[in-house]
Amino acid sequence: MRNTTLLGGLATARFMRRHWQKSAHLARQALPGFPGIVNRRELFALAGRDDVESRVVVKSGAGAPTWSLERGPFPLRFFKSLPPTNWTLLVQGLDLHLDAASALIRRFAFLPYARLDDLMVSYAVPGGGVGPHFDSYDVFLLQGPGRRRWRTSTQADLSLVPGLPLKILAHFEPEHDWVLDPGDMLYLPPSVAHDGVAVDECMTYSIGFRAPTADELVEAFLHHLPDALDIAPWRYADPDLAPTDRPGLLDPRMQKRIGTVLKAIRWSDHDVARFSGCFLSEPKADVFFDPPPAPLAVAAFARHVRRRKDGGVRLDRRSRMLYDAASVYLNGAVIASAAEHPLLRELADRRELAPESAWSRELLVLLHDAYSSGALHVGILARP
Repeated sequence: MRNTTLLGGLATARFMRRHWQKSAHLARQALPGFPGIVNRRELFALAGRDDVESRVVVKSGAGAPTWSLERGPFPLRFFKSLPPTNWTLLVQGLDLHLDAASALIRRFAFLPYARLDDLMVSYAVPGGGVGPHFDSYDVFLLQGPGRRRWRTSTQADLSLVPGLPLKILAHFEPEHDWVLDPGDMLYLPPSVAHDGVAVDECMTYSIGFRAPTADELVEAFLHHLPDALDIAPWRYADPDLAPTDRPGLLDPRMQKRIGTVLKAIRWSDHDVARFSGCFLSEPKADVFFDPPPAPLAVAAFARHVRRRKDGGVRLDRRSRMLYDAASVYLNGAVIASAAEHPLLRELADRRELAPESAWSRELLVLLHDAYSSGALHVGILARP
């Protein structure tokens, strides 16, 4: 696949070999003159909603500055109380709320959707930023209106300043220095130290990627296991229990009985594959879907999606849909066999299906179930 404009003249395969998880890459005019998706007024309005994650970071003082962090939602008057310099507003998950934001991160479909996390926008006044820091995940920093100066370093010392509300590097030693204009984009792999400071009033769009930790995977897998495994009914019993004068002592026989049950737990590659699909397609905890207020019955739904003019279906921008060789996953659940429904794999890749009169009734029922839950909508989005 080629996407040379977005990656500054590099084909996607060459970018992946050279830079992905290896080294920073600056792409001048990745999206020429990118005007952004929201203006300041619209972003402030989003930051005022309680279903949108937002933060404001303010830097005070010079030399060894102090940092403050506040979490939204923020009333409009809050922004009027801020100084003219040295603060930034961060709004997370823009792709969950705006179709244009969802469309923007789909430009990065040369990477698996399972790795894609979200789109964050950072609005900053001159001098605004979040300080020198590093991320544990890959990120593309796409510059919208205004300019931002980025300094980066591959330093090994990632120690942090103690006692701050932000993870600020204690010793930042920049190696590269770039000023990004609208449409420029900087890719940074995990753990590259960086500091972005607004040259003038600006917005930066950050496309971030998922990188779960071992702790997160283990916790989620153990939570998944009871539903996935066929565990025989069992309850602790000890008919041979004798009286004791040491009631605080844990009986080794009790521990052995418990251990026998736990040692019997086994899982297969199939179980791991299904867990992976469910875990990686699970939306964030604060995502909720809105079912249609007057949902169409299956027959009416089938007629509508088959129409050539306004038919077809599209995934809700908040939906996460994946597949593997065996199964299709939607929003944390297995919904179908991948082999039996190849069109669902197409839906996962393209996030929409054009009208098709040959859709089977079984497929239409599956699509109707997703539509009834709010995970899928009738009609495809018009192209600009």
